[in-house]
Amino acid sequence: MKIVVACGGTGGHAFPGLAAAEELVRRGHEVTVWESGRDVESSVMRGWKGSIFSTGARQLSPKNVFGILSSILRCRRRMKKDPPAALLAMGSYSSLPPVLAARACSVPVVLHEANSVPGRAVDFLSRYASKVAVSFESALKCFPSGKAVLTGLPVRETIGSGKKFPFIPDGAFTVFVTGGSQGAHAVNLLMCDALAIVAEELRARNAPEKLFVIHQTGVKDEALVMAAYAKAGIPSRVVAFEREMADAFASADIVVARAGASTCFELAAAAKSAFLIPLPTALRNHQFHNAEAFAAAGAADVGYQDRLTPESVARHILHRMDNRSSLEAMSAKIARMHRGDAAARLADLVEEAAHVR
Repeated sequence: MKIVVACGGTGGHAFPGLAAAEELVRRGHEVTVWESGRDVESSVMRGWKGSIFSTGARQLSPKNVFGILSSILRCRRRMKKDPPAALLAMGSYSSLPPVLAARACSVPVVLHEANSVPGRAVDFLSRYASKVAVSFESALKCFPSGKAVLTGLPVRETIGSGKKFPFIPDGAFTVFVTGGSQGAHAVNLLMCDALAIVAEELRARNAPEKLFVIHQTGVKDEALVMAAYAKAGIPSRVVAFEREMADAFASADIVVARAGASTCFELAAAAKSAFLIPLPTALRNHQFHNAEAFAAAGAADVGYQDRLTPESVARHILHRMDNRSSLEAMSAKIARMHRGDAAARLADLVEEAAHVR
């Protein structure tokens, strides 16, 4: 069968979509990935070997009305020319044109909501979907009875099978900082200052422990962060976009990250202790709710951006460094949040929707 997977916008939506697309390909389906065409998607899509179609989707804003309408028409023309048996849409604004085009062309739709609280796009588009797959159990109650199915969030198969970077010194306490595929300026600045304090404290203690930092910065802050660690005398790997994500996770003793759903479930797949800093401006405060769900399971620590200081974060890192057994306990708990069959469950829903057509 021909299947379309719409998964653009950010890495947080693209990576799970590609994982589901790869599962569908393994089942013998012909899959085309529809992206929005943003620059950030180009790095993510390099791992996809199949067909790609750029929809031109735009963020949901009154100033983008004409761009959105143009995208809907573009998607509709493509779908009429080459109709799929079903559409899987992974949420965010990039799902709007493909789903509306699918409705106009009588193509069945399966939606996926990554976060614990549905976004505006999924909330609106769910009326046109045969099923809505959700990652968090708490999201089930946000949809009519029987509409939502708990599948979990598909993650890249390789994410839990990385190897420690060979250049990291033996015994070094390694902190991996990531604000997601686009970086996070506030987290970048906070962690540069906090880790400088940690390094200074270790020197003052004359401690045998050494600090190493892996930091995914986003394009804008790469030079800034690199200079900050050099000034603080901290050995580091600083990159705008981390292409060896599995190895970065495998190398880390603790991961400091935003609380996007994709990041949270990749941490679970890699069984990595985490300190989550939810994006305070996230729509419907979904990162706060994601982080709270993981914290409630004992699977992560959570810090709120407006309350954090470099000193408080440094104290937290030093406390975890001094109590390695607590990190091991947290790793075991976050591993239980991982649903290894999420891609298969999602592919099942897509096949069911196509057969019901």
